[in-house]
Amino acid sequence: MTSERETSTHFGFSEVGLDEKQGLVDDVFHKVARRYDIMNDLMSGGMHRLWKDVFAAKVRPARRGPFRHLDVAGGTGDIAFRIAKAAGPEAEIVVLDINGDMLDVGRDRAQERGLSDKLEFVQANAESLPFPDAHFDAYTIAFGIRNVPRIEVALAEAHRVLKPGGRFLCLEFSQVAIPGLDKIYEAYSFNVIPAIGKLVAGDGEPYRYLVESIQRFPRADEFERMIRRAGFRRTGFERLTGGVVAIHSGWKL
Repeated sequence: MTSERETSTHFGFSEVGLDEKQGLVDDVFHKVARRYDIMNDLMSGGMHRLWKDVFAAKVRPARRGPFRHLDVAGGTGDIAFRIAKAAGPEAEIVVLDINGDMLDVGRDRAQERGLSDKLEFVQANAESLPFPDAHFDAYTIAFGIRNVPRIEVALAEAHRVLKPGGRFLCLEFSQVAIPGLDKIYEAYSFNVIPAIGKLVAGDGEPYRYLVESIQRFPRADEFERMIRRAGFRRTGFERLTGGVVAIHSGWKL
């Protein structure tokens, strides 16, 4: 966790300058972009698909009339595709990511699925969204908030661009709440996931960073307090798969 006055933050288990982290994170995702989705399947045993189904279903986009949705750090389109299929014809869905390689993958996948006309892909920073105040009905971010250098700034931006009555939803790795499973999960994360990354993607280091970033992310109750400090109300979180991931929610009231 960082504040706007701090000059350093964490990159996995390392301390780096606040202005360095974004470049380091970008380099990680440049390396993994083309293998990102297959690696998600291998690392989670396919569970990420179920988590994303549950997560996207909570958006409940309007079937009739206008509906504006923003999916942040959603480069490859997994969440946006689900929402686009559920939304009505007047829905406007923006996929935003700071990494151009991830967006290229998303555009290709959208074209393959016949969803290009429903989606707009925008390269921009979660800490400085290029949209006016009170513009969107819903904001989602899945497995991306922990990679943002200044989480508080990104949360404040989410609050700013949502309309009154708009909903913030975040899917992120969390802390395993089942005794015994936590140790098994930790051993799997630090030993197996980087090995899979090296075998499939040719480089295990990006996946070691991703595992370390999960360990450094705030606990679910602490992150909920951060969401409330950003101005959201009726906040809460739901743990899935024994706490491996959590869905966080808040409303702009």
